[in-house]
Amino acid sequence: MAKQTVIRRQMKASQAQAPGQLDALGWSAEGRHHLRVFLSNPGQAAQFATPSPEGAARLIEARDVAGGAMGVFETDSPGPAQIALLDASGTQSLRAVYPDAPDWDLFAGRHCLFGQRLEESVETVLDWLSWHHDHHGADGAVILNRAPPDSPSGTAEAFAQALDAGMALRELDLPVILLECPIPMGKPDLGPESHIYLAPDAPGKDRMTPPAPDPWRAPQGQGLIFELVKWRFFVKAASVLVLDVTDLLTPVEPGTPTAFEAAAAAETGVILLVGHRIYPWRIREGHPERFPDHICRPFDIRRGIARWGCAPARAGLENTWRMLRVSYAKPDQRHPYTFWRAMALRVPGTSAAELAPKTSLIEDPALLKLSRKVWGYKPIRPPVSKLKAAPKKAIHAGRTAIVTTMKNEGPFILEWLAYHRAIGVDDFLVYTNDCTDGTDTMLDLLQSKGIVQHRENPFRSMVDMKPQHAALAAAENEPVIRDAGWSICMDVDEFINIKIGDGTLPALYKAMGEANMISLTWRLFGNNDVHAFEDRFITEQFTRSAPEIVRKPHQAWGFKTLFRNIALYKKLGVHRPKGLVPDLWDQVRWLNGSGQPMPREMFRNGWRSTLETYGYDWVQLNHYAVRSAESFLVKRDRGRVNHTDRDQGLNYWFRMNHNAEEDTSILPRLPAARAEYEALMADPEIASAHAHALACHRAKITELMARPDQLEFYQTLTSARFEALSRMLSHFGSAVFNSGPHVIPEDLHTRTLPENFFFTVEQPDAAEH
Repeated sequence: MAKQTVIRRQMKASQAQAPGQLDALGWSAEGRHHLRVFLSNPGQAAQFATPSPEGAARLIEARDVAGGAMGVFETDSPGPAQIALLDASGTQSLRAVYPDAPDWDLFAGRHCLFGQRLEESVETVLDWLSWHHDHHGADGAVILNRAPPDSPSGTAEAFAQALDAGMALRELDLPVILLECPIPMGKPDLGPESHIYLAPDAPGKDRMTPPAPDPWRAPQGQGLIFELVKWRFFVKAASVLVLDVTDLLTPVEPGTPTAFEAAAAAETGVILLVGHRIYPWRIREGHPERFPDHICRPFDIRRGIARWGCAPARAGLENTWRMLRVSYAKPDQRHPYTFWRAMALRVPGTSAAELAPKTSLIEDPALLKLSRKVWGYKPIRPPVSKLKAAPKKAIHAGRTAIVTTMKNEGPFILEWLAYHRAIGVDDFLVYTNDCTDGTDTMLDLLQSKGIVQHRENPFRSMVDMKPQHAALAAAENEPVIRDAGWSICMDVDEFINIKIGDGTLPALYKAMGEANMISLTWRLFGNNDVHAFEDRFITEQFTRSAPEIVRKPHQAWGFKTLFRNIALYKKLGVHRPKGLVPDLWDQVRWLNGSGQPMPREMFRNGWRSTLETYGYDWVQLNHYAVRSAESFLVKRDRGRVNHTDRDQGLNYWFRMNHNAEEDTSILPRLPAARAEYEALMADPEIASAHAHALACHRAKITELMARPDQLEFYQTLTSARFEALSRMLSHFGSAVFNSGPHVIPEDLHTRTLPENFFFTVEQPDAAEH
């Protein structure tokens, strides 16, 4: 059995006086006596008084480091000394400093780990030490033990004794120092780092209550600690890697230098460490979290955690150590070493679904191999999923179905149906609620003629569900959607505008090859300065729109998604299917509207385009959100189908009424749409139902215009100011759209403005969509 002593060291920290002290070290060399003092955050180098007064240690160097400060002094004798400090008011005073001797020789020539422990178990720390000792050649470690004095995990002394005993049982023969601090080191305003709210990938943070501040357990607030441990322990070390006790270096191939060896040999003395968070699929009930439970990783998170390793002397002892880098020593980024961060150990007592979205977690073969072969463990694995059997080619997928929700849309139904039938949509599933203009009876008629499927929206029987979400939930069980080859959720004011081939869905599907999803980015169309309602195609009346590149308001680049029904996702969503089956993520073949692949970061919940993902070359979704000013009065009166608690008032009109450019790209599709429309209208019953809807719409307009408040609203919509603003929207910041047009100077539209003019205000509450 190997001999081993775990050594405890306590920093010379105190907050009794300002500035606070984090540590002090004293040593002698070549007949001279030196002192190094570390001021805690907040502390400044300027608080070391200079010149040093008579009887005080002589200040040689002072530097600011990560919110704290470090001062180097010469003294007349070893041991305690007086240093001169300045408080916040500039008053100078002498302070007695009682330094510790550094432990340089203990780690001389060794490959060392520096890690931080919050309240992780002894078993976790033993696993961490064993892995890096046995598989990477670590032969020394310093662990900053940040556990509070009253920690449920036990006292610092009990932890040290248990760690020492565990190392002896495992025959781990390497020096380990537990560095302790008598004052809290966390950021004072933050809650525990072990709380789910601070877990980087945890879903639903907008619905969480932030935890109360806990400076003992909060994320590290004393960035000076890295420089401190260098001078306390690692001056003579061969190499040092910065890895917390929840971090494991990934395995190295035989014949490949370890990270310690690479750091020792690096030209600049520094190597880059890149970490990735890993997760269990599930922890067995009643069992503690362990490294080998972690066999999953998020497929859609590519950005790593930056850490580093170095050879202290080669990197330059004069260069400051920080959490993310060694100052003035550039690592070779071509050959980073990687590590895993086990998140269930950092945030214990939480399920994998709380730590990260289950739709992002996939089993990693390397992690599974490590768990089984190295740890001898049998982790709980995620289920294995299979795609629904279907033809590979997009064009062979089968029927295309639209699911939609409506309320009082009677005058616009037939154009929308005719247009989409003309481009190749086969089936329509329409949910309605509370209609008063004949929309529901028209759809019943159309259903009786085999043109649509009409259902009453079941939202009232579905607790806490808005009408659109309730309809989508119900639609998942409808044969017309379940058996469709392609599906999309879209509204009656949205038109699929295909720009390739003959402008039909078959042409689009042929171009898509084996892709199984395509995003249709909105092109917002304004009212084209049309005030009065007319019974004409809206696709003909409204031909002015937002520019293609329009990043604000955030609604402008929303998209809807045509997708294959092949069980890649679990349910329908407003903008795209939801509930990605995570182990099938690599089967997603998702294109943007220009036929370019969408990045994996969009696969789970992306719903709007960006500069990197937008595209209009193949297809776009013409969104006629406002139509004429008179029809908008009716739309506002009826309320929104999805966001039922949001008023479609002046702010909505301002955000959605875009008349900046002419876009007539849909017009070549209209002759075929007109032929379909006329075929529908040739049926006397359908024509009668349409006429009834028109009469109801016009009657509602007359009713509303007779009300003074509605007339005033209409006059505002049709004013010269609002017509001018609808052509200026690209000049406004997101906060203007979130606040509303009242924040814009009344005469702005009359001024002569430069092309690059930009106007914004302070951001209000979160934006709607």
